Formats: sequence, C-alpha cells, structure tokens
Amino acid sequence: MSLIALTLGTVLMMQSAGADLAKAEAERLDACVAKIETDPENAYVDALAWTYEGNRPGARQCTALALIALGNYETGADRLESLASSTDGGSMEQRAIYLSQAGQAWIMAGAPDVAVVSFSDALKFAPGTVELLLDRAGAYLLLEEWDKALPDLDLALANSPGLAEAHQLRAQVYLSKNKYDLALKDVNAAIAADPKNIDTLVVRGRVREAIRIAEQDGVPQ
Repeated sequence: MSLIALTLGTVLMMQSAGADLAKAEAERLDACVAKIETDPENAYVDALAWTYEGNRPGARQCTALALIALGNYETGADRLESLASSTDGGSMEQRAIYLSQAGQAWIMAGAPDVAVVSFSDALKFAPGTVELLLDRAGAYLLLEEWDKALPDLDLALANSPGLAEAHQLRAQVYLSKNKYDLALKDVNAAIAADPKNIDTLVVRGRVREAIRIAEQDGVPQ
C-alpha cells in the first residue's frame, strides 16, 4: 500500500472516529441537560465525573448549566464565556449558544448590563440571529435603554416579519417613549400573531391606559 493510500485511510478512520465521538458527546450532553431539569444536583455530579474523563466541551457546558440551575449564576456564566473563547469551543454556532446561555444567566443574576455584553459577543458569531437580537433587546429594556433596544427589534422583525415577541417588546419601547400610536400598532400585531399571550395582553392594557390619560390631559401623541 502506498504512503498516500495509507494516509488517506488513516484520515478517513479519524474522521469516522471524530463523528462517532461527536455523536456520543451530543447524546450525553442531551441526557445531562435533561437531568438538570429534574435533578440539578446529581446532574452537576455527573457533569463533574464527565469532566474528569477528558474535560470535553460538552462536559464543561453541562457543568456550567447545572451550576446555573443550582443558583450559581455568575460562576456558570463565567464558565460558559470561557468555553466560548476556548480553543476547543467548537463551531461559531456552538460558541454563540454558550454566550447566549451566559447572557441568560447574567439576566437571572440581575446583571442585564453584563448580559448585553454576552449577547453582543454571541451576535459576533451569529450575526442577525433573531433570538439573540430579542435577548439583547430584552436586556436593554431592563436597563431602560430604549433607543438601544429599538434597532435590535427592528432588525428582528426585518428578519422574521410578524414575530409576536418582537412586536410586543417594541410596543414596550414605544410606550416608554410616549409614542402611543406606534405602541398600539405593535401590540395589535403581537396579538394577531399570538392572541392568547398574557404578557402581550398586559402590555395592551398599559398602552390603552396611557392613551386614555394622554387624551384626558390633552397631551398630543
């Protein structure tokens, strides 16, 4: 057998082994994440054991998610951010997922300003991703930075027209900016897309009350 043929065979075997490893890791990660939902303490123990076996990215991700489920939001978020910047962090999509999860953890920790950074970094790996745009816009709303939230929501709706959550969030932005007609237009669009969403119905009530008060006071909209 020639050296070239031998090398090619070795490469194909390595690729096959790599695919098998990736599949096994994905299945183990799914099982670990599922366990977090019902038993985060034992999921954390399992993830640690998995980490000791080879410190695979899936093990580190599940360890971080288990920590978050146990209320250690900052530690979990830090670990996810480290994973996103590691040499074995995986594809750009995977790194965006780690950073998105870190951002959610920072929100849970009451640190929307830090969450904005995580979501912004995630968008560098996955530009224009609607879910990430909504996440960052939501963090901006918590910070009451309406003018920063608006471009994200505009882009989210441009990429996914009629999306109920984007319309609802943008209605809140317009309401906070006293642009009641635009807020009502967005809240009606959100209800048309998702009629039973309680949060949207609450926002509609707030918009209607704001319009009533403005009309009563003779304030132009």
